[in-house]
Amino acid sequence: MSTTAELLKGAAALFPDEVVTTAHVRHFELPLGAGRFALITLDNGLDHTKPTTFGPQSLANLDAAIDQVEKEAADGTIVGVGITGKPFIFAVGADLKGVEQLKEWDDAHAIGKGGHDVFKRLSKLAVPTFAYYNGAAMGGGVEVGLHCAYRTVSSAIPAFSLPEVFLGLVPGWGGCALLPNLIGAEKAVSVIIENSLNQNKQLKGEQVYALGIADAIFEGADFLEQSLIWTAAVLKGEIVVDRPVIDRGEAWDQAVAKGRFIADSKVHGAAPAAYRALDIIAAAKNGDLQQGYDAEDKALADLIMGGELRSGLYAFNLVQKRAKRPAGAPDKNLARPVTKVGVVGAGLMASQLALLFLRRLEVPVVLTDIDQERIDKGVGYVHAEIDKLLGKGRINQDKANRLKALVTGVLDKAEGFADADFVIEAVFEEMGVKQQVFAEVEAVAPAHAILATNTSSLSVSEMASKLKNPERVVGFHFFNPVAILPLLEIVRGEQTDDASLATAFGVARKLKKTAVLVKDAPAFVVNRILTRFMGEIQNVIDEGTPVETAEKAVEPLGLPMSPLVLLELVGPAIGLHVSETLNRSFPDRFTVSPNLKAVVGAGKRGFYVYDSGRPELDPEVAALLEQGDTVLTEEQVRARVLDAVAQEIGLMLDEGVVAEAQDIDLCLITGAGWPFHLGGITPYLDREGVSERVNGKRFLAPGVASVPA
Repeated sequence: MSTTAELLKGAAALFPDEVVTTAHVRHFELPLGAGRFALITLDNGLDHTKPTTFGPQSLANLDAAIDQVEKEAADGTIVGVGITGKPFIFAVGADLKGVEQLKEWDDAHAIGKGGHDVFKRLSKLAVPTFAYYNGAAMGGGVEVGLHCAYRTVSSAIPAFSLPEVFLGLVPGWGGCALLPNLIGAEKAVSVIIENSLNQNKQLKGEQVYALGIADAIFEGADFLEQSLIWTAAVLKGEIVVDRPVIDRGEAWDQAVAKGRFIADSKVHGAAPAAYRALDIIAAAKNGDLQQGYDAEDKALADLIMGGELRSGLYAFNLVQKRAKRPAGAPDKNLARPVTKVGVVGAGLMASQLALLFLRRLEVPVVLTDIDQERIDKGVGYVHAEIDKLLGKGRINQDKANRLKALVTGVLDKAEGFADADFVIEAVFEEMGVKQQVFAEVEAVAPAHAILATNTSSLSVSEMASKLKNPERVVGFHFFNPVAILPLLEIVRGEQTDDASLATAFGVARKLKKTAVLVKDAPAFVVNRILTRFMGEIQNVIDEGTPVETAEKAVEPLGLPMSPLVLLELVGPAIGLHVSETLNRSFPDRFTVSPNLKAVVGAGKRGFYVYDSGRPELDPEVAALLEQGDTVLTEEQVRARVLDAVAQEIGLMLDEGVVAEAQDIDLCLITGAGWPFHLGGITPYLDREGVSERVNGKRFLAPGVASVPA
């Protein structure tokens, strides 16, 4: 038995639930009389909703298939070998479910080495090898093709990527070593680092071909047939594939330096994966592939045994699985149909909501506001956005016409909402205003209509308290920008009934939002945590710590933006309003910063000016600041901020604001863009010992978002 087979057999015992991929070999005569060909098809026996992956047994199956074709190639009975996937799927990489179970560095190393040992056999066969990327290809699926001599790609591929860095890994089966040697370091850094850290951006077939990863591109309908005709022409010498000479000079070093700059701007040194990948790419400059593979094996094992990957996998599972089955949601069969939507307000937020409901539900949407001019502006915004979609080719003219016809605006709520099933308000964040709006809507909307509020911090129960039917009021809190951030906090008021709640969750599903059920508690989840986080930053500035020190203190978290840049995005006035709301509820923990009040009073949009292209403290804001004389270090600021956040999350869980810590993390990832490598926040607080220091216990059990004991 070969070492690879032994390695894989040992590893298979650690992956008891592996969905096994077969590697079926079939033979046929190529077109143009080019000779007998062996085609390996990767298939896990399930449809395209269950993509093909590589666990240890799957790798062993591919290894056995290569045994067969290796012998045939050596005997001269075949002229070439191809590898392809089942319909719509090529392969999407390693079986990550199994990776979560690994407890030992040696076992993690064996997975890396086992994959390399199998894949690199393809490059050593006595005949040319071809990969036919017929469908989605990610991670190890991309890498197995990189070990082949030639590659074709379907123009219909929706997703092609090396997403490992996004999760906290490196492309560990040849990606870091092979890709820069195929397409050059700059393009490889773009695929491996930049796309991964840009919310795991996927490539389409055309882009794969343009980058030079594939040598030919064909339409999806007859992709394999065309690929085989092309293969025959290559084997007969009628087509010669010319690849560019790779610049192994200064351009290579510049590409790696650019990658480090991108990584620094995204994770600020807080997550190791991008830097490990860049080290391997830098070393691959000499073209020594085996040295690269060995470095990949070591990096893979180190990262698998590290906290960031476990947090990344935990975050991935939250977004892929928990998000689809919201904790505490009522039976979906209770949901009522929604055939018309009303929106109270026609400002920017209301207009964004109208556009979202229109695009996803494709039902009539009617806006109302206090005057015709505002209504016309709101409807005009929706029409302009539909025109943009048309211009980009995302929808055709018929669909654009249909969507525009579905959106209207009226002054009279009775006329607009008499037959609406779902009415959402997005008016000024003031309790009296919202209660008045709901009273007016209740008077004219049907008895079954859901009354939803997009409030970010006010009590849904209080808003509903003066209505005849408070049971149909539900919080429906979106995050800005509405089209981009997936989170929807669905708030159950004290009297909200199951049917109304089920309808709200049904609408959220159609809107393609990640819905999390939250209790009607001040500022719900994201705004409460962010306000406590920002409040502590503001406190240390007020006490005397320089603004720059306070900002830099939280850089190691690798957040999407610094606290004061976030404040600018939210708007200082809104930040102040939420802090005042929370200060009324929890005066001992939530402060109202006099400096923030002064900034808002002066009409400032933020703390910074950008005259030099980068943020610098606005001299006018600096003149407004009144600070004490307590100056903290970055470490002291970070400890204070993290302690405050850990305390607040502990209290929220005790109050039952959400079902579990997992829901807090899901909210921060999908509503505030907190990084996967933190797992949201609770795995990081556990890993850094903050949870136990503040609350006397971890938020998550050992083995959840961490290496199993």
